[in-house]
Amino acid sequence: MTKQWKIGFVGTGVMGKSIVKHLHKEGHDITIYTRTKEKANDLLDLGIAWANTPGEAAKNAELVFTMVGYPKDVEEVYYGETGIFANLGADSIVVDLTTSTPTLASQLFDDAKKKGISSLDAPVSGGDIGAQNGTLSIMVGGEKEVFETIYPLFELFGSTIVYQGKAGSGQHTKMANQIGITGTMIAACEAITYAKAAGLDSETVLSSITGGAAGSWTLSNLAPRMLKEDFAPGFFMKHFIKDMRIALEEAAKMELRLPGLQMVYNMYLELAEQGLENEGTQSFIKYYQS
Repeated sequence: MTKQWKIGFVGTGVMGKSIVKHLHKEGHDITIYTRTKEKANDLLDLGIAWANTPGEAAKNAELVFTMVGYPKDVEEVYYGETGIFANLGADSIVVDLTTSTPTLASQLFDDAKKKGISSLDAPVSGGDIGAQNGTLSIMVGGEKEVFETIYPLFELFGSTIVYQGKAGSGQHTKMANQIGITGTMIAACEAITYAKAAGLDSETVLSSITGGAAGSWTLSNLAPRMLKEDFAPGFFMKHFIKDMRIALEEAAKMELRLPGLQMVYNMYLELAEQGLENEGTQSFIKYYQS
């Protein structure tokens, strides 16, 4: 029989909420904390317990997942009197699903180890659709034995689950993922823009090119949203900007030039300055409509 875990889950946003539902469906004992309680009402209606602080969510847990917005938010929920580390017992595990910095992931690993706690950095990719369907890609850094221990939990919300190496490796892999997305995003938007300018039916064009050599997750999942002018966030533009900034900073540390990434980052910043940062990343198409 699969082990039933006592789980604390901090951060039930667009993706975190669906992950919690997958864990709850399998009978795990979950206590959640998120900044705005009202946004978690549907989870509370399922009988999932509520905590008033990250530390309270961690207090009786064997395992704590965190999925928040920015590196500063990660630090906020892990440190301090009401944080996870001050309240979580030894021999437990923390898993940060946030896309954060490799440096912070290594720091969490070291600080956790001092307390007898195991730590994994496990950022995910796949957006709201992947979270809802349980098909996220999960990139994991930390000790392999810990990864193998909780692998059955990852299987509840991910379909591509890969151990990448030591602490921070999951975050480095996510940076590579985000760099790849910048290329497919600009390609999808320019393909749609070209098709419209040529007088073609964009949906018909998509039906041809998504199954060919140009095919990508972005073209299949986000391009249709662009055509419907559905800009609701499956993944916030502001969080993608954060990810690209981290990738550029890490690239600079390695003395790498990534001109494509820099260009798309600058384009997204222009859109954010227009007040679009809380829309989905597919709002990138608006750059070509201005």
